[in-house]
Amino acid sequence: MKYQAGFIGAGNMGGALASAVYKVSKNIAVCDQNGKRTAEFVKAHPKAGVEKLENLVPEARFLCLGVKPNVILGVAEKVGRLLAPETTVVTMAAGVSLAEITGKLGTEKVIRIMPNTPVAVGEGMILYTVASGVTEEDEKAFLALTAKAGTLDKIDEKLIDAAAALSGCGPAYVYIFAEALADGAVRCGLPRDKALLYAKQTILGSAKMMKESEKHPEALKDDVCSPGGTTIEGVLALEENKFRFAAASAVTAAYDKTAKLKK
Repeated sequence: MKYQAGFIGAGNMGGALASAVYKVSKNIAVCDQNGKRTAEFVKAHPKAGVEKLENLVPEARFLCLGVKPNVILGVAEKVGRLLAPETTVVTMAAGVSLAEITGKLGTEKVIRIMPNTPVAVGEGMILYTVASGVTEEDEKAFLALTAKAGTLDKIDEKLIDAAAALSGCGPAYVYIFAEALADGAVRCGLPRDKALLYAKQTILGSAKMMKESEKHPEALKDDVCSPGGTTIEGVLALEENKFRFAAASAVTAAYDKTAKLKK
């Protein structure tokens, strides 16, 4: 086949995943109705191709559908008429099940993923589940192709919406937290550029500590809180303002919205 991977849709998520795959294989192509997006993508990834949908679909070993949930079934039906038997389709639409996608495509060679935007910098979280037509060889090839995107975790499809409400939407919550931390430091007199730098590095370092340490987040938090010190005052301020509840509610609100998309 002409391309190792093809991407229908080069927006925020589709483009981010394509950028990660490009680090593994330059043999990719994108297709997007927005010509500005494709032009920007190719400028940043000069060896990538640009194709019309009817030319890309039959020539991609893996075909990623990076379109919105409200249009994906229509796109899938069109794509299904053009698919080569050996192509594995990758879908990332929130709230749209494997059964719905495979029904429109007319094939069971489908991998459903829920990535997040940090895949563009190689630190994403990609949840995935596979339909019955995906072979072990297909799965291994997919994992190899997306190896530079971040962490991939296979999950039962019935749990994917709950997981995506955390990992898929979570980056937005983290960005708000980073901005809020910086705002607090600015209020205390720190210049904005330094406040943002310190907030970003603090979050990055804390995330690495959680990932590499065997400790529970609660224990890591306690390690920072000296008796009678400044950190415990800040922690109690967060508790007083229902920080934990607000963060948990953000995840459940996203999950509830996904459920509504299915109706």
